[in-house]
Amino acid sequence: MDSNCEGSHLVSEKITPVAPPLPAPATSSYHGSRVRGYCCVSTATKDLWERLFDEGYRADVFVNTVNGGIIYAHANILGMASPVMKGMLKNSKRRDRQRSISIRGVPHDAVRVFIRFLYSSCYEKEEMEEFVLHLLVLSHVFVVPQLKQECMRQLEQGLLTIENVIDIFQLALLCDAPRLSFMCHRMIMRNFKAVSATEGWQAMKQSHPVLERKILDSVTVEDDRQKERTRKSNERKIYLQLYEAMEALVHICRDGCQTIGPHDKDFKANQVPCKYAACKGLELLVRHFAGCKLRVPGGCVHCKRMWQLLELHSRLCANSDVCRVPLCRNFKEKIRRQSKKDEMKWRILAEKLLRTKTIAGEPFFSWALASST
Repeated sequence: MDSNCEGSHLVSEKITPVAPPLPAPATSSYHGSRVRGYCCVSTATKDLWERLFDEGYRADVFVNTVNGGIIYAHANILGMASPVMKGMLKNSKRRDRQRSISIRGVPHDAVRVFIRFLYSSCYEKEEMEEFVLHLLVLSHVFVVPQLKQECMRQLEQGLLTIENVIDIFQLALLCDAPRLSFMCHRMIMRNFKAVSATEGWQAMKQSHPVLERKILDSVTVEDDRQKERTRKSNERKIYLQLYEAMEALVHICRDGCQTIGPHDKDFKANQVPCKYAACKGLELLVRHFAGCKLRVPGGCVHCKRMWQLLELHSRLCANSDVCRVPLCRNFKEKIRRQSKKDEMKWRILAEKLLRTKTIAGEPFFSWALASST
């Protein structure tokens, strides 16, 4: 019995597969795999990379710059940091196990700051301020996105000025930096007079007349938009004043305002001012209209304004039979005899006025008249 149990136990051990080990924490890497997990780079490690660059220990690449300048570097680091440099190194000729590449067209010191960033991702503030435009170009040409983002961030946070905005705008267009180009364009639009007086603008006129034409077209379009916004804003203010005058007119004729009177009347100490801001001015206009000798529309400017307010009110009034505003019913009958052109003009005015302001979701006049019935 015991032998059978022992045999079955051995068989089960052979049939049952062994569970695989649990995955190890992703804190290490093998050749060809990407490092994952936490990064604990100390200052000492960064200093080590700085020393490797500064001392050029066992450097195998010569970077030729302007005026015969040379910067010593390491092919493995340059190739890993920049795919463009990797291709350049692959195609370069070896001389005594050393290679050389050339980076010209920018100052020697700017190239040195660029190469140093490839080693330690570090830079000095003063160097960034001096060579930010050169570094932006180098980072774009050699495809170093981390440095490119840092250059754009520095420009957006203070290095972008009226004096250099034209130069940076052109570089942003060439270096495929849409956010930076948008910020430059916005600064140009807001400060066009000052920007157009800079040396950068004069240089752009000579070298890129097409770009200058596009900027001028944008300025014209922006000016037209600003004028249209101002016109609409002033129009809304006028409609709002008319609406408030209509409110005050109904208030005076229906309630009889107790706080208004002659222009030299003083408020009592315990008297609460009228909540309708247009009430005082409208009351003076009503008094003038009642005592004016001309009163014929067109004969007096103030009376003409009063006639227009009364006609506008009649078009907004919901029920002229119970309305206490003078001549409301008479204007209702006059509307029926108006020409289509005049009718359309007044209708558009009334619709715009009602869209300007509403109270409790509906026009003031509807509930004001309804409450008086």
